[in-house]
Amino acid sequence: MRVEEFDYPLPKSLIAQFPLEKRDCSRLLVVDRLTGELSHTYFSNITDFFKPGDLLILNDTKVIPARLKGVRETGGHVEIFLSRPVYENNFLLWESLVKPSKKVKLGMTLKLKDGLFAKVEAEKPNGIKIIRFPNNGAFFEMIEKVGEIPLPPYIHREADAIDKKRYQTVFAKEKGAVAAPTAGLHFTVELIEKIKNMGVKIEFVTLHVGIGTFLPVRRKNVEEHVMHSEYFYISEKVADKINETKSLGKRVIAVGTTVVRCLESASDDKGRIKPQRSFTDLFIYPGYKFKVVDSLITNFHLPKSTLIMLVSAFAGKDLIFKAYNEAIRRKYRFLSYGDAMFIK
Repeated sequence: MRVEEFDYPLPKSLIAQFPLEKRDCSRLLVVDRLTGELSHTYFSNITDFFKPGDLLILNDTKVIPARLKGVRETGGHVEIFLSRPVYENNFLLWESLVKPSKKVKLGMTLKLKDGLFAKVEAEKPNGIKIIRFPNNGAFFEMIEKVGEIPLPPYIHREADAIDKKRYQTVFAKEKGAVAAPTAGLHFTVELIEKIKNMGVKIEFVTLHVGIGTFLPVRRKNVEEHVMHSEYFYISEKVADKINETKSLGKRVIAVGTTVVRCLESASDDKGRIKPQRSFTDLFIYPGYKFKVVDSLITNFHLPKSTLIMLVSAFAGKDLIFKAYNEAIRRKYRFLSYGDAMFIK
C-alpha cells in the first residue's frame, strides 16, 4: 500500500491557527459507516448520537511545556523538543529533538533559562538526542518555569497565554504528553456532565502523546513505516468497565486516535482488555481488524499521516476521503484546533 494513496489537497487557509472562543462550538461532521451518509452539526449536539449504556473513553494525559530554548557552549541558539522520558518513572533523561541537530554534539552542555543546564547524554541513529537534566528538584515544576507549550509545526505562530489553557483538555490530569489528544479539546465540563446525565458512562485511560505524532511517514510503502512508541496506562477498573460494556453488546466510543491505539494495544484476540502499564508502537492502517472500538470521535488529520491511515482503517478509505472532500468543500477547520468528526 502506497503512502501517496493517503494524500489530499489541504488548503492552508483551512488549518486552524487559533482555538474557537468556546470549545464545543466547533463543527461536527457525522459519518455513518453503515450507510455512508454524511451529516453536519455542532459539537455541542454530539449527545444526539449517544445512547444510554454507551461507554465514552477519554485520554487524561496532560501536555507539558516541552519546548525549551537555550544556548550552546559556543553561544549559538538551541531548541530542545522533549519527546518522552527514557524510563517510565525517571524524568531526568529524555529522548528529544534538538535544533540545530548537527551542531549539538555528544557530551555538550546546553544552558537554558533560570540557570538550568542540560547535557547531551547520547545520540540515536534517527536523530533523537538523549538529554539529561539535573536532579535539582521536581522536574515538572522546573520545566513549567523554563518551557513553552509545544504547538504543532503547522500552527505558524508562537505559543501565547491562550494556548496554556486551550491546548489542554478540561480533564487533563497525568503529566507527560508533548502534544494534546486533540479530539478531547472539544469537550467542556458542562458537556461532560450532560453526557453522564443521559446514562452514558465515562472512563479515562492515559496515553502520553509523543513527538511521533508530528513526524511524517518517510517510507513509500505504508507497511514499512515504524511508529514511535508511547507510554499508556489502563487501570483494572477501566478494563473491567470496557469488558462489561462489550459483553452487554453496548458501544465503546473512543475519543481520539490515542484512545484507539491504547485500547487496541491492550486487547487480546477476543477483544478483552487487560489492565496494564506499557508502551505501544501499534500502527493501524487499512486491513487492521478492530477488536474493541465501536465508534470514534476525531479531528481532521494531515495528508499522508499515520492518523488519516488509522481513521481510514476504521471507516474505510473511500468513505473517509469522501468525508474529507465534503469538509474541505464546506470549509471546515482542520488539524489540532480544528473541527471534529464522529464516526459511528
